[in-house]
Amino acid sequence: MSEGPKKAKFSATRRLLLKGKLLKKAGAMLLAEKEEKRVERENTLNERVPPLKLAGLSVQELQELCKDLHRKIDVVDEARYDLEVKAAKNDKEIENLTHKICELKGKMKRPNLKRVKISADAMIGALDSKIKKSNDFKANLKTVKKEEEKKEEVTDWRKNVEAMSGMEGRKKLFNAAQ
Repeated sequence: MSEGPKKAKFSATRRLLLKGKLLKKAGAMLLAEKEEKRVERENTLNERVPPLKLAGLSVQELQELCKDLHRKIDVVDEARYDLEVKAAKNDKEIENLTHKICELKGKMKRPNLKRVKISADAMIGALDSKIKKSNDFKANLKTVKKEEEKKEEVTDWRKNVEAMSGMEGRKKLFNAAQ
């Protein structure tokens, strides 16, 4: 008992008309909400921060006003920083708790494993080969020959002081180097 295709409750033009009206209404509501937020923001700022009266103030009074405003800015920045740190800490804690919940529920994503057909003899053979490889580890290492360091003859410099002094000594050193 299959039914034919369902007929639309509204015609296409009627749906289009309703859609247009909904979009207009949503746009109007969005504009009203933006205006309401702007007014609320202005009222809050006027309430928290009184307007500055700079007319008729001397340089000293202006400097004091600037210092006072800087102190207030520092206090607000400290409070903002504290709130940011607290929010970051809470986010980290929430992340840890959700991870613990997932672990407790056991709904961790597990990868699909492929089924491998292997006989018991093949498994034992693979284990034996691994054991043999680990035993032969030292045998497989390359041997490294250490080069002998050339030791220079250390002679007593006091014996050759007179022989090496002057141009004669320099000439002997020059000839020895060649």
